[in-house]
Amino acid sequence: MKKMMSIIMISFLAVALAACGGNEKSSGTDNDDKAKTAENDQQKQMEDMQKKLEAQQIDEKKTVAVVNEQEILGNQYNGALASSQGQMQQMGQDPTSKEAAEQLKKQTLDNLVGQTLLLQEADKKGYQATKSDIDQRLDEVKKQFKTEKEFEAALKESGMDMKSLKTQIAEDLKFQQYVEKEVPAGEISDEEIQKAYDQYAEQAKGAGQEVPKLDEMKPQIEQSIQQQKQQEQLVQQVEKLKEHAKIDIKI
Repeated sequence: MKKMMSIIMISFLAVALAACGGNEKSSGTDNDDKAKTAENDQQKQMEDMQKKLEAQQIDEKKTVAVVNEQEILGNQYNGALASSQGQMQQMGQDPTSKEAAEQLKKQTLDNLVGQTLLLQEADKKGYQATKSDIDQRLDEVKKQFKTEKEFEAALKESGMDMKSLKTQIAEDLKFQQYVEKEVPAGEISDEEIQKAYDQYAEQAKGAGQEVPKLDEMKPQIEQSIQQQKQQEQLVQQVEKLKEHAKIDIKI
């Protein structure tokens, strides 16, 4: 597994909201026929792309994999797939090509299997999310939206309900506890920070951008290095867990 997908899945709401917004019609009046034609063409391209992306999804109730007797269902696969498709699009790549589709399928399955193994390990070690913690995180998610109606629309668009969202939040919190206790990043040296800063500065200068001072960027650099170290350790942990796991891929 080259890259572990983030276990935090709450970002689906932002994606869903963007999808809802993308379907809204402009309220302005445009008398320029060429502009209207271009807009219609762009809308058609977006709709065609969305159809191709959705064609990669599978039946929500279908079992895509079984990890130590725990089933991973189609709705989980589709959510993770949509996230990976969006990331690929942000990098300027076409997620609907034959090669990309195969890559996304393998990556999505690897991510889900790894996520499941880590959460199973967190369960074994007794990590749990309290009701108050879940409610607090839910409130934080809702605050990202202007109204309750907007939140509910995004939730519906995502294909989830309140129960499944709370379950996802609980898993997210449980995973965070596991990472904090079991996968500490360790000390970050000044040399590591300086090296990361020099690399960034070189790239920024090459792009003609202004380079902030090291002191200004140090907190961000430390956080980035910490996340990278934990990510690498998680990948190693997943590989170890796979050695003793029973994994059956169904698709």
